[in-house]
Amino acid sequence: MLRWFGYIVLTLAVIGAAAYYWLIVDGSGPSGAAYAIDMNEVRTLANTAQGDKPSEIRMERIAAFKMPFTAMVAGESWKEVDVPVYSFQVNFPSAAAIVIDAGIDGVQAEAEKNPTFDAAAYARMQTAMITAGNIVITHEHPDHIGGITAAPSLTQILPQVRLTKEQVDHPEKMFGLKFPDGALKDYTPLTYEKYHALSAGVVLIKAPGHTPGSQMVFVQLTDGREYLFLGDIAWRFESVERVRTRARFVSWWFLGEDRDAVMNELAELKRIHDAEPNLIMVPGHDIDHMAKLAAKNAFAGTFK
Repeated sequence: MLRWFGYIVLTLAVIGAAAYYWLIVDGSGPSGAAYAIDMNEVRTLANTAQGDKPSEIRMERIAAFKMPFTAMVAGESWKEVDVPVYSFQVNFPSAAAIVIDAGIDGVQAEAEKNPTFDAAAYARMQTAMITAGNIVITHEHPDHIGGITAAPSLTQILPQVRLTKEQVDHPEKMFGLKFPDGALKDYTPLTYEKYHALSAGVVLIKAPGHTPGSQMVFVQLTDGREYLFLGDIAWRFESVERVRTRARFVSWWFLGEDRDAVMNELAELKRIHDAEPNLIMVPGHDIDHMAKLAAKNAFAGTFK
């Protein structure tokens, strides 16, 4: 009897270990061949659009949360790390700025675990959206679109908000957030196949997977520096370096994302990073990588 009990315990332990490895540790995925970015085409679009290219990029840290490292990058430790929420302002010599991602407001932040919220940064971002020429989001999750849905000046800024058709068509990915009733009644979303020149030096790159409306933003400055805003394809830059995304239980249970598509995109980003190390990649929520970029003066400060 004791022998059979031992076999049962051992079997359960093996099953448990296998499940833990599969859900928490394993970072394997597809080869990446299913997704590709033609950087030559992206740069051609950036250089053929009319007008001056942007001269600088500014950054606001709107809020921050806590999350186990292994939830952000499969197989890492269980230590809690900061998960900052950013907004970016792309400034031009003479044209109106572009705002990338709108963070989350104080009420939305309070609903999360261990939040910190910078009301002054949020106010600067809201002011910047009023004067912006374009406002885009990398995807439709609350910490990227929340500052738009809750904007007190929504009627004023909405003509400048370039939500894609996929972002408008999937409100369930806003996880409970919603626009005021009727706000999008006559709204015409942006539609494009793979690339879209938003302005001189700025190109949108479609990258569905994390959400149906996920996209990247390529920015080429007048001084030649180039940036690629990854959104939440990669929460941490380690995901690009190691082609290793979130733990499966996060991808499947909490996010409901297409993990294979994300892995394909990470493989392509890794290929690009190896070939073009000077291209500044900006992951969605990496406090350590952002500190390194700030030390290299990649950003000109907080919003004007």
